[in-house]
Order: sequence, then structure tokens, then C-alpha cells
Amino acid sequence: MKNTIAMIVALVASATFAGCADMNTTHADTNAGQPGTAHACKADAAPDDALIGKTEADAAALLDGCLWRVLERDGKSLPGTMDYRQERRDLGIRDGKVIWVRRG
Repeated sequence: MKNTIAMIVALVASATFAGCADMNTTHADTNAGQPGTAHACKADAAPDDALIGKTEADAAALLDGCLWRVLERDGKSLPGTMDYRQERRDLGIRDGKVIWVRRG
């Protein structure tokens, strides 16, 4: 019973953190919902693979102004929406480092 309660608490906590992972409100996105409009994403200048091997903090700094989220952390899938957005980067993190980057 103790293991079940601990697992439920861990799942709720990770779902809460994952749901709030992309709550960067420091920039105004005036073009939201308009496909084909330019974004102020500095990481667009480099290929997505350039993020692989970087720490999560370094990747977050590089992705400032970009739409991104973490979909996998240490082998565990995190919740995410099923809508496809070409400008969004989905990251996989293991031991605090980016191991894969996908678009969508």
C-alpha cells in the first residue's frame, strides 16, 4: 500500500511539473495561431542536433524565446498534447542532459 501511495504521489508531481514546464511568459507571442509567421527563436540559427549533449539548463537557455517541452526524462515518458506544431521542439533528457530532439 505504501508503494502505491508513493507511486501515485510521484506521478501526480511529475505530471504537475511537466504541465508547467513551458510556462515561459517573459516574451509576448503576438503571432500565436498564425502559421508561417516568424518567431524570435535564437535556436533556429543552429540545427536541432546541436542541443544533444547539452545540459537541460543550457538547452533551456538556448531555447529562450522558442516553443519547447520535455517529453521524456530518465526513460519515463511525460504527458504532452497530441497536436503537431512544427516550430515546437520536444526533448528527451537523461541524467540532466539532452539525448534527443524532435519537432512537433
